This record gives sequence, C-alpha cells and structure tokens, in this order.
Amino acid sequence: MLIKKPTYHDDILPSEITPRDLYRRRREFLKQAAALGLAGTMLPQSVRAQTAAPVIEQGKLAKLAGRASPLSAKDKLTPHKDVVTYNNYYEFGTDKHQPAQYAHRLRSRPWSVAIEGEVKNKGPIDIEDLLKLAPMEERIYRMRCVEGWSMVIPWVGYSFAELVKRVQPTARAKYVAFTTALQPDTMIGLRLPVLEWPYVEGLRMDEAMHPLTLLCFGLYGEVLPGQNGAPVRLVVPWKYGFKSIKSIDKITFMESMPKTSWNVSAAHEYGFYSNVNPAVDHPRWSQATERRIGEDGFFTPKRKTLMFNGYAEQVAGLYKGMDLKKFY
Repeated sequence: MLIKKPTYHDDILPSEITPRDLYRRRREFLKQAAALGLAGTMLPQSVRAQTAAPVIEQGKLAKLAGRASPLSAKDKLTPHKDVVTYNNYYEFGTDKHQPAQYAHRLRSRPWSVAIEGEVKNKGPIDIEDLLKLAPMEERIYRMRCVEGWSMVIPWVGYSFAELVKRVQPTARAKYVAFTTALQPDTMIGLRLPVLEWPYVEGLRMDEAMHPLTLLCFGLYGEVLPGQNGAPVRLVVPWKYGFKSIKSIDKITFMESMPKTSWNVSAAHEYGFYSNVNPAVDHPRWSQATERRIGEDGFFTPKRKTLMFNGYAEQVAGLYKGMDLKKFY
C-alpha cells in the first residue's frame, strides 16, 4: 500500500489560503487563463527556481552586501527552493506556485521609483542609484503570512530610513504610500478583478523610519527574483506579509492615511496596521499558530505565533496606548 507523505501545506484548507470571495473566483481565473493560453504553460523546475537577474548583477549585489546585520534573527533559514517557488504575488496568479512560473517575464530594467507628495526632493530615482544609496547588509527576518504560514529569509538591502533622509519629507508627511508597478503584458493576474490595481500599501511615518523596515534588493545573496518582488521591495517583518509590498515603482509621502489594497478589498478582514498578533484572529481562522515552511510532516506541530512576529522588544513602543484589537 502506498502512503502519501503530507507536505507543509496539506493541513491548510484552500478556503484558508485565500479570502473566500477570491477563492470562489479561482475557477473563473483558471477558465480565463486557459482561454488566454496560459494554463499548462509549465517551465522546468530548474528554470522556475533560477529567475534572478544575470550573473553580473548577482555578483554586483553580493559585493554590496558584504556584511551581516545585528538585526538578524537566529532562526534556521527556510530552504532557498521554497523561498523562490512558494509565493504570494497576485499580479502573477493566485496560486502559490504561479508567481515562480510566470514572473520571469517581469521587466526589471530599465526601472525607476517615483518620489512624490509631501517631500522636498521629488522626482524619479533610477534603480542603479537606489542600489548605491546606502551600504547594504544581509538581514535574516522571520516573515509571517496572514494565511498561517511563515518563512525565515536572508534579505539584502538597507533601512528604508536611509532613503527617507535623502528625499527630506516635509513636516506634513505623516504616512508613506507605496505602489507596485503595472505591466499588463507581463502580469497575467491584472487581467482579472482579483484586487483593485495597482497594488498599494502604506505605513505610518514612524513605522517607515524604524530600523527594521528594509528597502530590499535581494535574498540569499542574489538579486531579487521576479516572484519575490524584483527589483526593489519593502520588508516589514513585524507585520503580515502583504504589507511588504513588491516591485515598487512609486513612493508617496502623505499627510493622511493612504488606502491599502487588502483593506479596500475586505476592510473587515484586513486593517491598515496588520501587525502580527496571535490574540487577534482573522474572521475565518485563528492566528494563534503557524506552519513554518520547510518543516514538513503531518506530525510536525505548528509553532505558536509570536506577538509582532517576535519583534515586540523593538517595535511595541510604536503602538503604546493603542487598542490593537481596534487598530488591527
């Protein structure tokens, strides 16, 4: 008798992986994808796992990222193959493996990031200038997805505060808004109304200026693959993963709180702050435990979710006096 060995996501129901209304739309997504000739377009595993930039750029990034950060977690790293093949990036599909399948099409050069809003130094910044803006370092961060799974990833970048210092926000700037690039010809997910496009996110200014908030250009010593948010993304490790916006092409400094994509889609499920909090359940599942990707096996116990994803000592002061059940 053959016995199938469960994998790390076998105990997560499809309805828990994606909001219910979006899950129901997956059938329609697959039907339309098939009609567009996308269904069944499978790249070899070796290709899907090697969608980073050319070797010359990888070497350049490795040279810039020559130091480890004291902010790094001590947890065991998630295997590289899982980090680059199990992703949420709805612009490239709602299934976890679709981004690795399609995101090699993302055009990451030429690329610039527009700086707008309540800031003195407005205008586009070329990606090459961003790479040189501040010394990079490797930071090993715990990352927690709102769906109940987590990873430990060695990111490469520098604190977002380094960019903020150089663009000089005005006294009216209380928030920072981020926008993901739109490439309709490469992003198959844009063809369906899964979310309002482009994808947008935001932080309060003190959150954006916190040393843990990372402007990220790579992982595992390599340039970011498309499915992980090439060529530049945000990493905010004490918040649920959807706050760490990918493929940024615009940053806007604002006086009022910006809208965020998941809050617009389902405000009763996704708040502006979205801090990891085991005491505040998602309306459809508990947030008290999590499954660490790479720790396979049906009998592997789930981990207890840590307040602020284990970064409470560093960030709890940002929310002193706030009702974290109200401001979820």
